[in-house]
Amino acid sequence: MALATLCVAVPGILAALGGLAHADGTLEERKLPMQFSWVACQPHCGGWISAVGIVTADSPQEFEDFAKGRDLHGATIVLDSSGGSVNDAITLGRRFRGLGLMTTVGTSVLTHTAQGERDVIDPDAYCESMCVFLLLSGKTRYVPEAAHVRVHQIWMGDRADDAKAANYSADDLMIVERDIGRLAKYTFEMGGAGDLLALSLSIPPWEELHELSREELRLTNLVTTDAVAEVLPSTGGSVMQAVATKPVQDRFVSNAVGDEQAKPVAKSTRTAEALTPTASVAAAPAQ
Repeated sequence: MALATLCVAVPGILAALGGLAHADGTLEERKLPMQFSWVACQPHCGGWISAVGIVTADSPQEFEDFAKGRDLHGATIVLDSSGGSVNDAITLGRRFRGLGLMTTVGTSVLTHTAQGERDVIDPDAYCESMCVFLLLSGKTRYVPEAAHVRVHQIWMGDRADDAKAANYSADDLMIVERDIGRLAKYTFEMGGAGDLLALSLSIPPWEELHELSREELRLTNLVTTDAVAEVLPSTGGSVMQAVATKPVQDRFVSNAVGDEQAKPVAKSTRTAEALTPTASVAAAPAQ
């Protein structure tokens, strides 16, 4: 049984040159398990980690495989996610903090310039549900003006389509309360404010996700800087670039399981996830 989670989206890098070629598959990638990749943007900047997709039980190990042989200490991770498994997102967040990673929201895209192609970050991206708690794991956290950071309650993922009419057992309630406790502990470990939990847990799955305002981003301590250069240093020009308007971010269900500790191989029997009812999204939920 899984509970729905919020996703994180990563900010884009500004480019003063040319237009952007946005990959048609970007929205589809958000339906898939989270993928990690290194995006180099020399000579304008050192590069960043791109994290796109939903958090599943395999995501912590996928990150360990990606990190093998790389010195990622102090790097920036750019998030574009609809959320996923509560416990596995907690595992990832603790790993990110252990590496001293910085976090932001955006989508990595390719821009065509007179000097050739280069990668930049589009800030018009989504970080929803458990993605928001991945965003919180950053040692330094930046959210661009164009990004969408949205929250809601965790719930039993297989009953979110008709949450009011569904039946729940005592064991279901135990799972929800247990994972709320784990999420609260993690939130305070990462330096988040109780307001983040209060806002998230006040939005039931039959309502629209709540998009955090600039004031709420500061109130919850999700933002630690308003300077993009603190997370995406550049030797010349800005590395953030807006592109054409994209479709509204979908939210998807995943049946992930995992332990809250930073031990990807350790599994608990059930975990929570974040999702919204599929009736309000354009695509079918990922299984």
